[in-house]
Amino acid sequence: MNRSRIFNCVSIVSLSTLAIFSACAAAPKEIQSEQSAAPAAKSTPGSSTIAVGHDSNGLSTSPPGAAGSQGSGPVKWTPPSRWEAKPASGMRAATYIIPPATGDSDGGECAVFENLGGGVQANVDRWIGQFEKTDGAPNQKSETINGLTVTTVDVSGTFKGGGPMMGNTSAPKSGYRMLGAIVEGPEGNVFFKLTGPAKTIAAAQDEFQAMLKSLKK
Repeated sequence: MNRSRIFNCVSIVSLSTLAIFSACAAAPKEIQSEQSAAPAAKSTPGSSTIAVGHDSNGLSTSPPGAAGSQGSGPVKWTPPSRWEAKPASGMRAATYIIPPATGDSDGGECAVFENLGGGVQANVDRWIGQFEKTDGAPNQKSETINGLTVTTVDVSGTFKGGGPMMGNTSAPKSGYRMLGAIVEGPEGNVFFKLTGPAKTIAAAQDEFQAMLKSLKK
């Protein structure tokens, strides 16, 4: 083989190696640009329908901070967008935190329970009994919302809490108010309990009623 042919072969090999090296060097930039062009999708509050399920132990499960329609078994509802959703835990199918009204140092909390023992009236009486003293007689009534029987109670006074099992361990608090609702669902009762300082609960009262009006099977 003469020198000219050897030189040509070396040139071809060198050019091939350079092309492979250039392609490899360019690959990371292409991958990076694809990742930059397709950012992770962000969830928008109220944009999805989320049902509270149950794990193998029968406890309710839902994504942290879930917003939109929620449910307990076949009963569904839409929580107010202003309320902050917390993960389900223990006996709670859902928990919502309500911002404090002007003048209140503490906010409110709406806890949703399911499969509590006792009938409707027994639980209403138990809720009223969680107040050391009340400001007047509690207001109780029953109505039908979208085919569901709902019993509500409105009570104010000095709230002593529902005990450790219900997530309440603090000392009694005066000037508190509770709005409660018991929904008689197809697979058992669902309990909504909104508690907090009187001003905060008054500011959230219409939202609570709107949530109850959103109940459906």
